Amino acid sequence: NILGAIYSGSGQYEEAINSYNKAIELKPDYADAHNNLGKTLHELIRLEEAQANHIRAILLKPDFAQAHNNLGNTLKELGRFEEAQVIYTRAIALKSAYAEAHYNLGNTLKEQARLDDAKASYIQAIVLKPGFSEAYNNLGSIWQELGRLEEAEASYTQAIALKPKDFKTHEYLLMCLFLQDKKS
Repeated sequence: NILGAIYSGSGQYEEAINSYNKAIELKPDYADAHNNLGKTLHELIRLEEAQANHIRAILLKPDFAQAHNNLGNTLKELGRFEEAQVIYTRAIALKSAYAEAHYNLGNTLKEQARLDDAKASYIQAIVLKPGFSEAYNNLGSIWQELGRLEEAEASYTQAIALKPKDFKTHEYLLMCLFLQDKKS
């Protein structure tokens, strides 16, 4: 499993898959290996296989919050937003301080145009992980969609302070400033 993580981390996905499969062959009930195999398959856009491995990890270890979160990511990628929402909510129930699950739930709610709920999820992710630049960025986009440009500006500015080289957020901030200028 560790070797698979090293391969996956360096972008050697086929080697990672082989390592995870070997770990599973040696220990079929190894939930972490199934979860990590699912994450690697997700990276390769082999989503149905990823889903099956995340489900297997959850069946082996029902309180495995990370596997629930990863299953949610795969379901979201498959366009199954309502199912993803349920799974992210389970991940949060298992581990309430799981900032990434709150963030991912926010992304799913945003896809469903549930902006107030998405906003609440992003805020919770930030409370749990104050350095979470992506959550600030997405919160800024929610504020902007809601027409709350000053709040959007503050969120984008914080995201940039945390991750200065995220040029996409710089673009979002410039657009927000342009919209504020146009409004006044």
